[in-house]
Amino acid sequence: MWMTRVLSAALLMLGLAAAPAAADSSPSPSASGDSSAPTSAGTSFRTATEIEQGQQATASGSTGDYLYWSFPADAGQRPTVKATVKLPAAHAAQTWQIDVYDGLRRRQACQYGAQTRTAAPGTASVDLACTLRTVRAWSEAWANDPLPGTYYIRLTVVNLATADLGQPIGASVQADAKDIGGSAAVDGSLAKPLVPGIAVTSKSQSDEGDSSKSAVLSSIEPEDGWASGWWSDRWVWTAVGAALAALAGIGGYALTRGAGRPSRMPPGA
Repeated sequence: MWMTRVLSAALLMLGLAAAPAAADSSPSPSASGDSSAPTSAGTSFRTATEIEQGQQATASGSTGDYLYWSFPADAGQRPTVKATVKLPAAHAAQTWQIDVYDGLRRRQACQYGAQTRTAAPGTASVDLACTLRTVRAWSEAWANDPLPGTYYIRLTVVNLATADLGQPIGASVQADAKDIGGSAAVDGSLAKPLVPGIAVTSKSQSDEGDSSKSAVLSSIEPEDGWASGWWSDRWVWTAVGAALAALAGIGGYALTRGAGRPSRMPPGA
């Protein structure tokens, strides 16, 4: 009977620990129908149009333009960027590419996805995608790991016939993120997320001696705010593992405690 109770308690603890992990692993909802979604793109890192995760932004441009957007990504998230380029009715073969840069403007490699695609002559549109590595809360200075902060999307054509230069195109982009959870947690965190201008203090604030505020060039951040970096569901699984180990030790002792006792039967019985 007591073994049944111990097993029931262990299963209950596993269920409670798995519930938040399963919730975290769901992708961000799509908000493509949001009327507040941007309808233009920037032409450089400094003028990149800000978008939220799950928000589908659109823009009009010309072949040969560089189109830029930016979005926030926090520790433990694995961002995926998707883009669709609508091409003119008549065109030669074109090769389009989507690049993603972190807050230090370091180009981040795609784990998987069609980052570069060639549209055959007459093709109406081309779809691109790039899934990054999981964003880490902390990294060595020499590493190129993705870190929390602002991420930049750059969309451009890399192979274009001269006759097609300047033709009108339409573009749509969307950035989503999947929460990976404690499996990607590290011991450490950045003092501040890599957001443009977060360490820049205006002159008026310096004159007043107020160092608590700073001039931030980017206003976007995750829906729930930036993570502190110390908490993850890895702590839950560690606690559950410790509890299960304790229960297993108690159970093993209860099963074997009578094996080494001397017999109490009288001699010759």
